[in-house]
Amino acid sequence: MRIGVDLGGTKIEAIAIAPDGRELQRRRVAAPQGDYQRSVTAIVALVHELERATALRGTVGVGIPGAISPATGLVKNANSTWLIGHPLAADLSGALDRPVRLANDANCFALSEAADGAAAGAPIVFGVILGTGTGGGVVVDGRIVEGRNRIAGEWGHNPLPAPNDDERPGPPCYCGRRGCIETFLSGPALRRDHHAATGEDLPAMEIAARAEGGDTGAGSSPARSPASSTSSIRT
Repeated sequence: MRIGVDLGGTKIEAIAIAPDGRELQRRRVAAPQGDYQRSVTAIVALVHELERATALRGTVGVGIPGAISPATGLVKNANSTWLIGHPLAADLSGALDRPVRLANDANCFALSEAADGAAAGAPIVFGVILGTGTGGGVVVDGRIVEGRNRIAGEWGHNPLPAPNDDERPGPPCYCGRRGCIETFLSGPALRRDHHAATGEDLPAMEIAARAEGGDTGAGSSPARSPASSTSSIRT
């Protein structure tokens, strides 16, 4: 059995998959934002819960919103900033008493779509994730292109192209710069913009739901964003 874990900024979801690809069990919990140790504990608990439910022991792989530094083995470039600088792979391996493989979540997504999803058969694939952060992965001839620093597909930290005057210098980003695409095009960005315009502090999914339901105030928030559709917002 294989266990896959999606470690996000909003939720942590785990799935148990049979050798033939069938889904056996799935579990989801809210991400303990701002707390590294609780994030480790939550992943370990999800793995154990899946193993109890299936009466099987699985291999474990985790998609993370960031990368593992090839120089230090520590997490870097994670919009879930509480993960940065920690030996997540080693901590999970020790807690679960088995090897745990980590990879960038957008790379995992892009490779999955290139293998047997919407981009199956395409020689070059660029997969985009819009959620708590803005991520991406590049796959060429069935192989992930990570780059020397393992951030080749991370387009969310490019500057916003052709910004309007009122978009300069742009909101501060956790990476230390201002005006990154992620600060305009993500769930938190939509929430921040909606709050500034209306005074309402709502999660991105609720803003999107209200917009789709005809709420003009909510509908104007994604219209101001570089996103072209509320359906592209996923947290």
